Amino acid sequence: MRKWGPLTAVCLGACILLVDVTIVNVALPSMARDLGASFASLQWVIDAYALALAALLLAAGAFADRYGHRRAYVGGLALFAMASLVCGVAPDAGVLIAARAVQGIGGAAMFATAPALLLASYQGPDRGTAFGLWGATNGAAAAVGPLLGGVLTQRISWPVIFWINLPVAVVAIVLSRRFMAADRPVAVGRKNRIDFPGAATFSVAAGALVYGLIRGSDDGWGSPGTLVSYAVAALALVAFVVVEHRTVHRGETPILDLALLRNASFAGLLTGALLLQASAFGCLALVSLWLQSLAGLAPIGAGLALTPLAAASFLVSAVTGRHIQRLSPRLPIGLGLLLVAAGMLLLRAGMSEGASATSLTWGLVVTGLGVGLGTPVLVSAATSAVPRQRAGMAG
Repeated sequence: MRKWGPLTAVCLGACILLVDVTIVNVALPSMARDLGASFASLQWVIDAYALALAALLLAAGAFADRYGHRRAYVGGLALFAMASLVCGVAPDAGVLIAARAVQGIGGAAMFATAPALLLASYQGPDRGTAFGLWGATNGAAAAVGPLLGGVLTQRISWPVIFWINLPVAVVAIVLSRRFMAADRPVAVGRKNRIDFPGAATFSVAAGALVYGLIRGSDDGWGSPGTLVSYAVAALALVAFVVVEHRTVHRGETPILDLALLRNASFAGLLTGALLLQASAFGCLALVSLWLQSLAGLAPIGAGLALTPLAAASFLVSAVTGRHIQRLSPRLPIGLGLLLVAAGMLLLRAGMSEGASATSLTWGLVVTGLGVGLGTPVLVSAATSAVPRQRAGMAG
C-alpha cells in the first residue's frame, strides 16, 4: 500500500473532482422542485463550478509551487469536502450556487497539483503506470457521473450526490498525509514570491472567457453580455502578458513562464490538451442531453449508455501508461486526437431522428479510445517539460 498510496490518494481526488463536473446534470430537475428555483437559475449550479475551476487553475498551481504540492492538495480536498457538505444542506439556490463555486476553488487546487504529486512520487516505469491509471480514472469518473447521479437522485435524494464526496475526501486526505512526501515551501524572497498581479489578470481572462462561452450558448453569441465578456477576456489577457514580461524583467518568477510557449513541443502539448479535453467533456454533456431529451432514457439509463466511453478510456489509459517511457509523445497524442475526431463523427451520424441509444455505442467507444490514449501521455510530457519546482504551473 505504501508504494501505491500516493496514486490512490490522487485517483480518489480525481474521482470526486470529475464526477462532480457531470453528476449534477441529471439532478437539476429535482433540485429545482425542492428548492423552488427555476431550472434556468440552477444552470449556475453547473456553471459556477466550472467557472471557478477554470479561472483559478493556474493560480492554484503557482500557490502549490510556492507553498508545497501536498499541502495545496490536502487543503483543496478539505475545502472541497466542506463545500460539498454545504451543497447538500443548502436552503436555497443562492447558497447552493455559492457552495459550488467554493467546490471549484478546492477542485482547482486538487487538479493543478495531482500531476506534480505523481511526478514526485514515482520514477521510471512506475511513473508511467501511475499517470496511466490516473488518466484512466479521469476518463471513467467524468463518464460515470451521470450514472451515479441518476442512481442516487432516483433511489435516495439529490443531496446525497454531494455528501458522497465526504468519506472519499477524508480517505484521500489520510492517504496523502501518510504516504506522500511533504515538499518544503520555497524560501521567501523577492524572486520566489507569488505573482499576484499575474494570477489576478489570468483569472479574470479565464473567468471572462468561460462566462462568455456559458452565456453565449443561452443568450446568443452576438448578445451584448457575451461580447462584453469576450472583450474583458481579451483585455485581461493582454494585461496578463504585459504583467508577466515586467515580472521577468524585475528578476521575479512569473505565474506562467511565457518563454515555454515559444517551445514548439510544449505549445503543441498545450494545444493537444485543450482540444482533447474540450471535445471529450463537450461530448459527454451533449450526448447525455440527447439520450434523455430525444432518446427518452431515464437518468440511470443515460448513464449506463455512456459506459462504453468510460470503459474504453479506462482500459486504454491503463495500458498506455505502462509504456509511456518507451513512446514518443507525438504518436499517442496525434492518434488520440484522430480517434476523438472520428468518434465525434460517428456520434453525429448516430444522433439521427428516431435513433436509439445503441446507435451511439461505436462513437462512444472510439472517443474513449482516443481520450485514454492521449490523456496520460499529455500530462506526463507537460509536467516533465518544466523544472519540478514549477510542476504545479504545468499541471
